[in-house]
Amino acid sequence: MPASTITGVCVTNDSPGITDAHRADARLVWEYHQVHHELRPCSAAIVLGCNDLSVATFAAELYRGGLFPIVVFSGATSRDTADRFPRGEAFHFRDHAVELGVHENATLVEPYATNTGENITLSRDVLREAHVNVDSVMLICMPYMERRAYATCRKQWPEVEPVCASASIEFDDYLKLMGDDPVVIDMMLGDLQRVMEYPKYGFAIEQDVPDDVVAAFTRLRHAGYASRLLGS
Repeated sequence: MPASTITGVCVTNDSPGITDAHRADARLVWEYHQVHHELRPCSAAIVLGCNDLSVATFAAELYRGGLFPIVVFSGATSRDTADRFPRGEAFHFRDHAVELGVHENATLVEPYATNTGENITLSRDVLREAHVNVDSVMLICMPYMERRAYATCRKQWPEVEPVCASASIEFDDYLKLMGDDPVVIDMMLGDLQRVMEYPKYGFAIEQDVPDDVVAAFTRLRHAGYASRLLGS
């Protein structure tokens, strides 16, 4: 298969490490995670830190498009990002976005969050401290984090209307972009498990999960895609 270019990254042929059956199940999970909100102007945006710097690239694109006047870059580091973003995800993402045209005075940094709940609540506090009135917030994240971000925001910050945004990319292309790394599927399952489990702890609102998505989750979990599941 010839190489192709996605968001400026050259990608090549598929890795043999992920079977066709696993890809098909993971694609179901991927599609479920995306909530397909129509993008509209919001009072502010929150960029959820992660291992994918293209999230900051997309945030800069949305800012240049006039969809929000101020943006919080949120995130400390994790086992996936400590080496790549040693100053913390928030600072690296902010600097990258500024390089792409986001005005520095339109940015705020929240450098302590280590999970999605903290991304929301700590960023909320940063915006309040900056005296930014918020009635709607754009949550900018990886494509497979949309549903968890939405469910978390609805629970932790119910006064605002969340709009989820992520770069438009197909699952197979995203896998290639990330180097066909099976950990992507691990992380998708981890997010799905939290969507299913966290409402009982008061961390997020309940979301309907279709039977075929639950079945795909179960098959992938039994196949060993489990490094990001609770307790792992």
